Amino acid sequence: MHPHDKLDEARSLLNLSGTEQPNRRAAMKAALGVGYAMAAAPVVAQTAIKTPADGLTVGEVMIDVGGFSMPAYRAAPAGKTGLPVVLVLSEIFGVHEYIADTARRFARAGYLAIAPELFVRQGDAQSYGEMAKLMAEIINKVPDAQVMGDLDAAVQWAGAHGGDTRKLAVTGFCWGGRQTWLYAAHNPAVKAGVAWYGRLVGQASELQPRHPVDVGARLHGPVLGLYGAADTGIPLDTVDKMKGVLAGGNAAAKASQFVVYPDAPHAFHADYRPSFRQGPAEDGWKRCLAWFAQHGVA
Repeated sequence: MHPHDKLDEARSLLNLSGTEQPNRRAAMKAALGVGYAMAAAPVVAQTAIKTPADGLTVGEVMIDVGGFSMPAYRAAPAGKTGLPVVLVLSEIFGVHEYIADTARRFARAGYLAIAPELFVRQGDAQSYGEMAKLMAEIINKVPDAQVMGDLDAAVQWAGAHGGDTRKLAVTGFCWGGRQTWLYAAHNPAVKAGVAWYGRLVGQASELQPRHPVDVGARLHGPVLGLYGAADTGIPLDTVDKMKGVLAGGNAAAKASQFVVYPDAPHAFHADYRPSFRQGPAEDGWKRCLAWFAQHGVA
């Protein structure tokens, strides 16, 4: 994807002009653990859905990736082991309260949920108010290969901290939705994935040599794609193109499915943004949990 395309998408999704809005960051250490803060948000500072942490083990953990310490938010039922594992991949803003709350929702459903800070080597995505700088200085510099390695390390960490990595799922939103497709093709241990409105096509580059349409025929676990027909950043013809790739692929590819919500825009699950649509968000969440259970991750 061309950098300008990413910038235009980010601005359109957030309804920003490229200038910083007031009161966009608020300390969230009590909710998230040391090191976490709210990301820049266009309208409200906190997620609308509040998932309590009682009965859960939550907070920041540090995951070793070849000698580099990568922070991640972890949420899991307290005192339990042998848990199914779900990787939660963020939007371009990193692991802020919305992503942490989503992890807690998975934990309440019985999962060990891990949301890694996948941009941390490039900088602090949550410190940016200006979209142009965020895209140019952070997001556009993150290699897909780095992301795959970081996620592999997160899975290894999960296996040593109460997770059963034989039951491995991955889900992600926007930027993380694209990475969900890629990781389902990367790691043979992935049993299922759910991609929320992740881009499917793009221009090949050194940092992004392949896109979901390039790897979709050889998935290790089937992916459920949750998309909006009113998403101006992801044309429906690219969804149709991906469907064609999946139909001609291996067994996991053929088992993959799409659900396209007729009136939903991009980021319809993000309850801290004006794009939130309660009906599709709730339906998508139910489908997500059912998809994981159907494919042995529960």
